[in-house]
Amino acid sequence: MAETAPPLGLGTRIGYGVGAVAFGVGVTTLSGQVLQLYFNQVVGAPAVWVGTALMISTMVDAVFDPMVGRWSDNLRSPLGRRHTFMYASAIPASLGFILMWHAPSGLSTLGLFAFMTGMLLFVRLACSLFEIPSLALAPELAPTYDARTSLLAWRFLFLVMGGALANGVLYLVFLRQDAANPLGVLNRDRYTQFGWVAAALMFVAILASALSTHRRIRHLHVPPVRTLTLGETLAEVAATFRHRPLAILMITNLLIAVAAGVTAGLGTYVYLHFWRLKPQELSLVLFLGPFASFLALGLTPAMAKRFGKKPTMLTCYASWLVTATVPMALGLFHLLPGPSGALIAILTFSFFLGVGFAVGCHIVLNSMLSDASEDVAVKTGRRSEGVLFAAYGLMAKVGDGLGAFVAGLLLTLVHFPAKAMPGTVDPQIIRTLVVVNLPVICVFNLCAIVCVSFYRLDRAQHEANVAELRRRDALAGAVEINPSEPGAPVVGAAAIAE
Repeated sequence: MAETAPPLGLGTRIGYGVGAVAFGVGVTTLSGQVLQLYFNQVVGAPAVWVGTALMISTMVDAVFDPMVGRWSDNLRSPLGRRHTFMYASAIPASLGFILMWHAPSGLSTLGLFAFMTGMLLFVRLACSLFEIPSLALAPELAPTYDARTSLLAWRFLFLVMGGALANGVLYLVFLRQDAANPLGVLNRDRYTQFGWVAAALMFVAILASALSTHRRIRHLHVPPVRTLTLGETLAEVAATFRHRPLAILMITNLLIAVAAGVTAGLGTYVYLHFWRLKPQELSLVLFLGPFASFLALGLTPAMAKRFGKKPTMLTCYASWLVTATVPMALGLFHLLPGPSGALIAILTFSFFLGVGFAVGCHIVLNSMLSDASEDVAVKTGRRSEGVLFAAYGLMAKVGDGLGAFVAGLLLTLVHFPAKAMPGTVDPQIIRTLVVVNLPVICVFNLCAIVCVSFYRLDRAQHEANVAELRRRDALAGAVEINPSEPGAPVVGAAAIAE
């Protein structure tokens, strides 16, 4: 007897989204925004070596992700093909976030580079064990065109709020510059303490998300028995690049990530040295801005439903680019006030708008990616969401790694000194850093906007793809079509993992 998957309730949607807190903490902590500052300014590693370590670790992780994706696509387990990985990731990811801040003293530059690269690899790979399978759940949890945009809105809400929480805890609590901590962002012991808090946040978020979606396991797709080989995995990943809509999204993601990697690597330097904010003032900007994701949660799905996904995404993207570049351009021409409450208010408001637009952009991009996954399934006959999301993430990580390397290279080229207290760096060095940062942001993001404008999948094609996949499953005896709920699969007894 067929068993119908119950509607996706609010609690399950929120629980699924909570898992992104772990990703938000990870993205924030593993970005150049924190690690370039920590290893260069606190530990004393050359900026270009830090950028290189970030690049190598992200690129190796990017290659590893499709392996995780394909493994989870084909795993047969009582815990399901996704949840097995999600549960297994909690301890190693948390442990890595504790160990990362314990570089042995007295290491040579090469030894420090080896430590940075090794620890970053361990942490990134552990995080991927959760992130890739968790993302791959979205198309199955929300199979309809508009429902998945809403589900992913919850995910990005918690992702951004997780990053905001990490920033707030780091800069406002641990790195706050006052009489108790005169070193501010240069206090190495405070980073170690923060590592324990970040690890705890990640552990709780991962388990909460896995447990909240656990009861959906019996309604999810059970893959046929397949023998996994490295050659087949690489062939499937390569095939994704030949699918035009997916290739467009991946190239767009690469371009976005390069610009984001440079921005993250230089962002803290700009806030602390160009805008001359104290750590606690920076925490106010970084903490309040992400609350704009609540606006994105409500408005983005409605806009995408009313105007279409691509127009909504392009509008959000172009608007974000304005908020990211205009304040720095005005600052270069001394058209904004100096360090003051007014400047903090302007930067906070600009960052708030930018976060809202950026979250809206990525919500729709990931919803478009889910649509592309079904188009790939129709054309190839394989349900391989894990590989597709991993391939998409691969481009993001390669781009982020390249961006981190470029950020370290730029810091080296402008001769930015290591272990420099804010207010002690030559103003011309700081100004030059901002001048070279602006064109990088503009060029890569404008190229991304042009690229994604060629994406063509729409609602009609998506609905045709879903209908075709349901027809094939019905013929295979795995799904019984329920005409009362178009687009929603009904899982049959043959496909249920007891």
